[in-house]
Amino acid sequence: MPERNELLIEIAPTGVIRAAVNMSNAALVQLDPVTGVLTGPSAQIAIALAAELGCDLSIIRYGSAADILAAANGNEWDVAFIASDPSRADSFSFSPPYTTVTASFLVSDSSPLCSVGHVDVEGVRIAAARTAAYTKQLERQVRNAVVLHTENPASALDMLASSQCDAAAGLTESLSRFCEENPGFRVVDGSFSQVPQAIAVHRRCVHASTFLSDFIKQHCSAGKPSN
Repeated sequence: MPERNELLIEIAPTGVIRAAVNMSNAALVQLDPVTGVLTGPSAQIAIALAAELGCDLSIIRYGSAADILAAANGNEWDVAFIASDPSRADSFSFSPPYTTVTASFLVSDSSPLCSVGHVDVEGVRIAAARTAAYTKQLERQVRNAVVLHTENPASALDMLASSQCDAAAGLTESLSRFCEENPGFRVVDGSFSQVPQAIAVHRRCVHASTFLSDFIKQHCSAGKPSN
């Protein structure tokens, strides 16, 4: 276990832990419209982390994981709650996963596509956010369908709504919420991806990386994180 002073230099250099969260991932963090309080696993663990270290906490909201990554070199955050993706390992160190979210496809009610297995056929166009971890997994799996890259998850949904594609890839919970608010769409059966979610720090933060690994293992063994 690193010395506390060494750890705080990396994890709270301003005296406050600045934790980046992805507000587009409803499975991980939500804003209570009445109280204005952030809830969900990411927010809960950020609060527990600050309590463990006896530090103040500032949860910084981003519109997407791509926005968090784009801000990585701007000294805006100290820890980030993002997907643990091997392609990001050259820039970040990841804790063990604190939860896993699934990804699936959204289609129109009139679509003949019923399950994940039906989507990967010739002629099917799948819209998916360019920088999403699930898109990278999707690209490794697809053999027949065509993946159309969009700037963010919302753009993928817009493409489906405007009939520019046959299916939109996204996190299952976010797709389900879209269906609740937009009649005429449904989520197909099954999932094509399971995306582990972790706490990331810059590769240079070796003390923070060691601490967060132990912290998440203890947190998860106590059964504290929940979906």
